[in-house]
Amino acid sequence: MKVLVDTSVWSLALRKTDKNEFDAKIVNYLAELIRDTNIVIIGPIRQEILSGISQKARFEELRDKLSIFKDQMLTTDDYVLAAEYYNTCRTKGVQGSHIDFLICAFSVNKNYPIFTLDKDFENYKKYLPINMMRIESV
Repeated sequence: MKVLVDTSVWSLALRKTDKNEFDAKIVNYLAELIRDTNIVIIGPIRQEILSGISQKARFEELRDKLSIFKDQMLTTDDYVLAAEYYNTCRTKGVQGSHIDFLICAFSVNKNYPIFTLDKDFENYKKYLPINMMRIESV
């Protein structure tokens, strides 16, 4: 099964060095997804992963590592649904980033579960038909 891996999971695996048992489970599951070629990534997630890296050498190293994963194409339908999701959540008092709602829309349109550690997605799930990987089941 293909899985859309969110920035929070990539950040844990690529940046955090002191991993507890739970973190190790997450990283091992990500490694399994990579081995089985079940990773899905979109441009906005790649941008988030690479943003904020001030050391040019580290940026280039990470960029090169991520280059093996090809971005899935976003469509007009993804952007329109993302705007609809933003509006839906906003009317319910749930705030989120435009990228988060784009992730949700792409996930729903392509039927890919979202693998994330970001608790905001739990709030979105109350109002949006997103499917998420259950961290407990990892």
